[in-house]
Amino acid sequence: MAWFLGLGITGVVLLALSLIFDGLLDGALDGALGGGLDGWLSLPVVTGFVSMTGFGAVIAQAATGVGPAGATAAGALAGAATAWLICRLSRALMRDRTAVAPTGADLIGTSGNVVTAIPAGGFGEVLLRLGGQPVKFAARSSAPVPRGAEVWVEAAPSATSVLVRAVDR
Repeated sequence: MAWFLGLGITGVVLLALSLIFDGLLDGALDGALGGGLDGWLSLPVVTGFVSMTGFGAVIAQAATGVGPAGATAAGALAGAATAWLICRLSRALMRDRTAVAPTGADLIGTSGNVVTAIPAGGFGEVLLRLGGQPVKFAARSSAPVPRGAEVWVEAAPSATSVLVRAVDR
């Protein structure tokens, strides 16, 4: 039983180390055996198999009193099921794609309000909505724009600044 418990603890320690040294061995075995083992040789899958094999064998031996060979078989079956589940979950997480992140180009044509007055040719600040969130940008304008005025974004020369013009109503 001590061997199985040691195997389970070793798997948990390896999993903790994989979290600390994330990505250190990623890709080391990519394409092994013609790509047939891709995903199965990832560190979370291997450590899940090792730890569940050890802990599963301990549980089988303690619950049923089966010998070492039977405990090993039960532990290996539990380890294989855990490895399969981890592989499926990690593949599902890797396929999860989020929406495209908004960029400065998405700001062109949007309206906002001046937070800090913009002098002619100088910088001020405007509050715009980017991805549904209010974001403050440095703003330039060819004409002076007072605080509180509504503006339109004409260009986004950098990630933190915009060129604006006052809205005539």
